[in-house]
Amino acid sequence: MKLVVPASLMKQIRAHGEETYPHECCGFLFGQQDGETRTVVEVRRQANERTDSRENRFLITPEQFRDAERAARKAGLLMLGIYHSHPDSPARPSEYDRDHAWPWYSYLITSVGNGTSADSRLWQLRDDRSGFDPRDLEVAAGSPGSDTASSTARRAT
Repeated sequence: MKLVVPASLMKQIRAHGEETYPHECCGFLFGQQDGETRTVVEVRRQANERTDSRENRFLITPEQFRDAERAARKAGLLMLGIYHSHPDSPARPSEYDRDHAWPWYSYLITSVGNGTSADSRLWQLRDDRSGFDPRDLEVAAGSPGSDTASSTARRAT
């Protein structure tokens, strides 16, 4: 599985993480899937509804999730996954992330150190929920829907 994110949307995700630092940011990834390739065409910011430990936890309420699913469906898109930041921590899932994730979704994690976004990695929870597997993340030049070639591709490690 590969996730393609236009550079303009990746910039929005990174900016969100920087704006909410030292707390975690979170949001949804909307787009389309063609075989083993998922392409993000919209990111939808969400408020981190966590009232404690916001520096290392995020909460998306059931109502936020429901509303996002409806919005994606209305736009003819799929909810491909969730993005969030890890302030002053690596861009890899925590045990808390594993306990609250669902297998089908893509999880894009961006590390934000000292208020500056750094590394972004993509993960997917195994069907048996035993852990996450790294997935390919491709940051494509241009904006959603453009036919511009990709600029970077990497696998989370």
